[in-house]
Amino acid sequence: MSLIPFSSLAGLLFFTTIAAAAPSRDAEKPIPPTPEALHSKLAQISQNPAMLSTALKDGQKAASVCRHCHGAGGNSLLPEIPNLASQNAAYLLEQMNKFVQGKRKSSEFMTGMIKALTPDERINAALYLSRQPIINRLVVSSAQSATGKQMYDKVCINCHGVSGTGSDKIPRLAGQQIKYIEDSLKRYRSGSGERVDARMAGYTRNLSDADIQNLAAYLSTLRP
Repeated sequence: MSLIPFSSLAGLLFFTTIAAAAPSRDAEKPIPPTPEALHSKLAQISQNPAMLSTALKDGQKAASVCRHCHGAGGNSLLPEIPNLASQNAAYLLEQMNKFVQGKRKSSEFMTGMIKALTPDERINAALYLSRQPIINRLVVSSAQSATGKQMYDKVCINCHGVSGTGSDKIPRLAGQQIKYIEDSLKRYRSGSGERVDARMAGYTRNLSDADIQNLAAYLSTLRP
């Protein structure tokens, strides 16, 4: 039986000890903040003028990844792509969190872009976009929007408010893209899983295509 030289044995024991003591890569990964913690931080920044000023500057840079689809300042040039300008900050942050968690899906490109943002960048982008004005471009018929207002007052007003501004995590609908509103309502109505919300599924289940078109027309006339 051959014997291992003492010097080799000592070296083997040394490196084995170091390897056992070294933390694994998984152990070194920081635990990401919870969505609740991110919303708490967003609220804290919103109430602190100095922190908010810094966040808005950083948020303009972070939100630059959104302009390829959602336009400069969150004003979309494509009818099926939503405006992010003037959207409620907490709602924007909530939706970005859902993309990161896999609870909301879109194109792989968009999901990848959002996942590449740090938690602080998501907060700052949400704050920046929420403070950008909407540039309204489309004018709809007064008759269609009047019919849509009647439907809105019956179906939507309790959650989205008299002026369509929503609140906290309920989205602002005022001034939104007509085609995007129509597509979103149809997705909720279909139950396909593309848009999932129990309340919205219930409210949209019995809407006709004409109802949806009228609602979208009315909402486009509201100003944030």
